[in-house]
Amino acid sequence: MVLEMADDQGCVTDQGAGESAENDAIDAKPDRSSFIPSLFSKKKKNGTERWVKITRDRVIAPDYQYSMNFEKVGKCIIINNKNFSEMTGMGTRNGTDRDAEALFKCFRRLGFEVVVYNDCSCAKMRDLLKQASEEDHTTSACFACILLSHGEENLIYGTDGMTPIKELTAHFRGDRCKTLLEKPKLFFIQACRGTEFDDGIQVDSGSVNDTDANPQYKIPVEADFLFAYSTVPGYYSWRNPGRGSWFVQALCSILNEYGKRLEIMQILTRVNCMVARHFESQSDDPHFHQKKQIPCMVSMLTKELYF
Repeated sequence: MVLEMADDQGCVTDQGAGESAENDAIDAKPDRSSFIPSLFSKKKKNGTERWVKITRDRVIAPDYQYSMNFEKVGKCIIINNKNFSEMTGMGTRNGTDRDAEALFKCFRRLGFEVVVYNDCSCAKMRDLLKQASEEDHTTSACFACILLSHGEENLIYGTDGMTPIKELTAHFRGDRCKTLLEKPKLFFIQACRGTEFDDGIQVDSGSVNDTDANPQYKIPVEADFLFAYSTVPGYYSWRNPGRGSWFVQALCSILNEYGKRLEIMQILTRVNCMVARHFESQSDDPHFHQKKQIPCMVSMLTKELYF
């Protein structure tokens, strides 16, 4: 029998595990046998007709999609914190190396240049991301960062203590990282956000302004960020020492299957579905038995993102 762990400050453990990623059901493809899509559709803009291409998988409207027409997809930094100083009171995050390995392969398959940093202090995390924000991303389409650690609401643990997540991500604001201006900045965070358990609930069954006429415009400095959290505010996040965290298992499974076909919000919605429906803790201790988890996405993206 294997252990499940919650990425909280005490690293609570319980016996049992949710179903493995290998057994998770993927949403079935829709039956399109009776549907023959048109190749093109007319769309009016400024009183004139504009053709929008429609493919079998999606409508392609370039004005509403981030351009991926760059030399590189971009850089992906993975910070994998497993071991912590005794003074923090944090336990070893067994299973996180499995997460880091799966994420490395997954994001490299998407075309990212992936770099993994293990057991980083708070200062090291801040320095790494500040340095990354100061690099030239002119030839990159986007940027991604993945944080694997203990956490609390709005905070993430380094090996020697806590630091606000905002201090790490703010380096990439539009007024501080000009070469990523109007490009997606993606942050995936596997960590607890509190100490609440989700008991689950039994169910019976399973206008954008036209900027063409005004090319000089301002955008918010907080625009074009996406935060994908493993859990909602206030709750534990579960991790299995043998298979890795529930969130990362689901994220890699969906990205490997649909990463180059679906839009990022569709991808994350399917991740939510997989974690919510196919993972549940089991324990002889009723306090840890049959607990659930739901990831959470916070998007300030201004366009659709397809890898």
